Amino acid sequence: MKRRQLLKYFSFAPVAGAVIGTSIPFKSVIAGTKASKRDLVKELGLRTFINAAGTYTAMTASLMHDEVLQAISSSSREFIMYDEVQDKVGEKIAAICHSEAALVTAGCWSALVLGTAGVLTGMDLKKVALLPNVDSFEKNEVIVQKGHNHGYIHALTNTGIKPVEIETGEQLQRAITSKTALMYFLNESSLLGKIQHQEFLEIAKKNNIPTLIDIAADIPPVENLWKYNDMGFDLVCVSGGKAIRGPQSAGLLLGKKHLIAAARLSAPPRGGNIGRGMKVNKEEVLGMYAALDRYVKQDHDKEWKMWEAQVAVIENAAKKVKGVTTQVTVPPIANHTPALKISWDPAVVKLTKKEMQEKLRTGNPSIEVMSTADNTINITVFMLKPGQEKIVANRVNEELVRASA
Repeated sequence: MKRRQLLKYFSFAPVAGAVIGTSIPFKSVIAGTKASKRDLVKELGLRTFINAAGTYTAMTASLMHDEVLQAISSSSREFIMYDEVQDKVGEKIAAICHSEAALVTAGCWSALVLGTAGVLTGMDLKKVALLPNVDSFEKNEVIVQKGHNHGYIHALTNTGIKPVEIETGEQLQRAITSKTALMYFLNESSLLGKIQHQEFLEIAKKNNIPTLIDIAADIPPVENLWKYNDMGFDLVCVSGGKAIRGPQSAGLLLGKKHLIAAARLSAPPRGGNIGRGMKVNKEEVLGMYAALDRYVKQDHDKEWKMWEAQVAVIENAAKKVKGVTTQVTVPPIANHTPALKISWDPAVVKLTKKEMQEKLRTGNPSIEVMSTADNTINITVFMLKPGQEKIVANRVNEELVRASA
């Protein structure tokens, strides 16, 4: 409003005008009476379930701890300059993760995009505005192992960078040219590649090529938060909403100070770039820091023993049924937690894996599990609430017994 309009408005609005000159809390003016608590999950009729499957995006990943929710709630009541939040939080996260700098991103995918963008543009704002049109860039290629060239490579190619696929160390050395901007390592696919971390880094450093590693779901162990920074990777990308239990839409970009600074040019709050839509609000930035701070301080040995005990409860209940076999495994890299495979003889237990999943899903309470083989379900426990392992054990046993009758 213009000043004249504003004065006219207040002349007809004595109550509003009086409020401005009093000590009535701002939130009281806006909200009026205190709103009653609403349970939107129940109100909208949304199905909740016991998560015995894992931190899958489609299952909304993980549940945030109270400390994280408190950080989100308290920070939502005040205005703060966005860059200041990222600056302060970035310093704290960098110290925890042994990196020169850090940025909270809109998930690990966003970290991959922004990290790659930073490598391609440096601090050149003209290049930032050009992405993903990189044909004119002197360096616009990323080298990737054949076993790593799937799925998440699309995050990098969002920037316009062009993948160059190789398999051996010799091929990698020959593939490096004046067009090489970056070397990409997908950690969960380490066993599918012929070049492991140290050789990969040695070749990169020898040729002065930046390296980026994706360790999205590769925590625990907690040491992985700093392992790859200490090892010498220039950029490390992490998912925040899995085992760390930060906001699902948050992630971490860790790495060299100059590369993080360059990545921020393609990130909010700036516009005219490829990352403007990858917004992570101040509440999520602070929530991510609260989650990380809590995670690194917790007793991980105690937590592991708890997981093993939960697996044992479910395994013992399943093994009571004739024709059922079980196997406890620990994935070597991603989702590195105790897991349980339950299989059955279809001649004894007349049930398919899909039928078993559906019966658990539609039961009360609803339970989600995964399956990768016939007559087999896979259960993880690291997303269970205390005591839910008993519920899962009873329900699995019930369905196996019922199908055996």
